[in-house]
Amino acid sequence: MKTSTLDIDELKVLLDTQGYAVVPAVVPPRLLARMSEGLYRVRDRIEEEVGRFRLERAREVGVLRLMMRFDPVFTELLELPILLTLVDELMGSTAILHLQNGLLLPPTSEPDADVFQYRFHQDFPRYLNGYRASLNVMIAIDAFTAENGATLVIPATHQREIAPLGEFCRRWARPVICAAGDAIVFDSTLWHAAGINRSSRDRLAINHQFTRPWIKQQIDYCRALDATLLDGLPERSRQLLGYYTRVVASLDDYYQPTEHRLYRSGQG
Repeated sequence: MKTSTLDIDELKVLLDTQGYAVVPAVVPPRLLARMSEGLYRVRDRIEEEVGRFRLERAREVGVLRLMMRFDPVFTELLELPILLTLVDELMGSTAILHLQNGLLLPPTSEPDADVFQYRFHQDFPRYLNGYRASLNVMIAIDAFTAENGATLVIPATHQREIAPLGEFCRRWARPVICAAGDAIVFDSTLWHAAGINRSSRDRLAINHQFTRPWIKQQIDYCRALDATLLDGLPERSRQLLGYYTRVVASLDDYYQPTEHRLYRSGQG
């Protein structure tokens, strides 16, 4: 197994200038294999609970939300030392997980134009005068290749007020080629899209988006996950899930001692 050579200064320069970078060997092979199997288990559980019709109506077949509820193996990603270093160095130690979504990109010759992932988009479509409010860490469960639909990015389109036009996107888009276990780290304002998977099998990935703690999560993980699961997680994992930035719902909650408060001081 190759080891990650994380040069945080170089990474910061790449994020500032290009909007993205590849960090090698973030997830060890043994965990990769468990994730690969877990994604399909979660897919089946979500289809049972939500129904395929509703997923198809939302154009979300192959997008797996709230995976930790169905398989706790995905909580282990929040304990990876390199991932925690990325969050700390690029977003600060109080950043929280906005989303963790599994992605099963199916083989196709003609992608559905109505599916959001195939259209060039930003995961954080807000310009805040250069302030980085959101960061993506996309884990490649499979190697990303030109054949299997590697994520397409348009370099240096992050932190811009003006959206790139269609012809510009098609001309300047670049596939991000990387190995299984690598992470594509990008400013969430970068314009990107899923590539076309022309291979014979799904291309698997897990996308994380980390934001400043005052930004609402896509899903309230602390309410959506079982309390027993939350209690068994490391304190840092609970913090990333928003455990210390919860909104109080009563005066009793508000007047708790400091160590029991739902929203703790110093969270940004």
